[in-house]
Amino acid sequence: MSLPTPAANPPAPLPTTAEADALLPKLQQIRRSLHQSPEVGLDLPLTQRTVLDALDGLDLEVTTGAGLSSVVVVLRGGRREETHAGVLLRGDMDALPITEETGFDFASDNGAMHACGHDLHTTGLVGAVHLLHAHRAQLPGDVVFMFQPGEEGYDGAGRMIDEGVLDAAGVPLVGAYGVHVSADQEPGHAYTRPGPYMAAFSRFDVTVRGRGGHAARPENALDPIEAGAALIGQLQEYITRRFNIFDSVVLTVGMFHGGTAPNIIPETADLSMSVRTFSPEATARAEEELPRVAQSFLAAHGMGADITFETLLPATVNDDGEADFFLETFAELFGDDHVHRVPHPRTGSEDFSRVLQRVPGSYGHLGAAMPGVDAAAQEVNHSPRARHGDGGLGDQSLFLAHLAARRLHRELDRRAAAGQS
Repeated sequence: MSLPTPAANPPAPLPTTAEADALLPKLQQIRRSLHQSPEVGLDLPLTQRTVLDALDGLDLEVTTGAGLSSVVVVLRGGRREETHAGVLLRGDMDALPITEETGFDFASDNGAMHACGHDLHTTGLVGAVHLLHAHRAQLPGDVVFMFQPGEEGYDGAGRMIDEGVLDAAGVPLVGAYGVHVSADQEPGHAYTRPGPYMAAFSRFDVTVRGRGGHAARPENALDPIEAGAALIGQLQEYITRRFNIFDSVVLTVGMFHGGTAPNIIPETADLSMSVRTFSPEATARAEEELPRVAQSFLAAHGMGADITFETLLPATVNDDGEADFFLETFAELFGDDHVHRVPHPRTGSEDFSRVLQRVPGSYGHLGAAMPGVDAAAQEVNHSPRARHGDGGLGDQSLFLAHLAARRLHRELDRRAAAGQS
């Protein structure tokens, strides 16, 4: 889907930098409260309550999830009848099971941590609600705000889609946008690319079935640990020789368990692997071929195998025009030198991919490193020492608000050019 070139001066009043700056102290307070009380998974009652309290008193349609602690907010634009269209903005809310070591005076002490910056995602989306609410009379459409639990391995996006988030406004969604902060990238900078941006994620599990015996007499046993270790190299070699390097596959063994004592060859050994791919074709081939390679290789060693391969998340694929719009919007707000069209996809995975399968949109990253910290001392997301600065929360909220408002105005322009009402 291609979009028209943005106007030099956005039509109709839009949220301003001054409004975003005025919100910043309150947003920092919300963020630090969320950071101090992180929750993991799909059930986030404290986080949900914080979001609801932050939106209390605004003219919004608010619903909460039935099977998870989600919050769906619909903001009706005063000129919505001019497009009968909507835009979705998403912020994920869950934390990770990590003991925090940041030294923040608002650090968590409950064994969980917002080590991936979702506290900033949630707060930035709250800020976008407030900014757009102040300009709702000029909005030619509706905005859906998707406050999502369970991004970290629980497929919260899929569950919210099942509960109807994409239909919440009752109008077609013409755009969907989300951002992810990075603790090791310079604040005030945005990063994305057209097309594949983040990887599909599949889980590949193999139980090697050998024959146990005495460690001193391996010839009388079938050693599943030795065969499992050899299998790892075989799979890596197969990937490098059979898959296109420019449509890459990344396989990592995250768990390898077997045995009970050093003098015993065990009956079985278990391997659990993650597989990252960037296209439906590579994903389908990996799902078909890698289990077959494992089965055949182990059979050649006289062993059986129990194998499962499950694709848990599709690749995050940005619409080309929407990715351009994402970067152009940021550049118009904060300067051309603050946007980066990255050359390669990221190998992490993201369940916002499920939204982008259904709605054209774009996902990208915003730098949120702590100011004044040397680059060599910056820890990455998911580290117990990952320190995200929150001085850019106003700009984050402003950017999200502009993505929604400008996209609705573009839809209005498109309909006018086509003679639609």
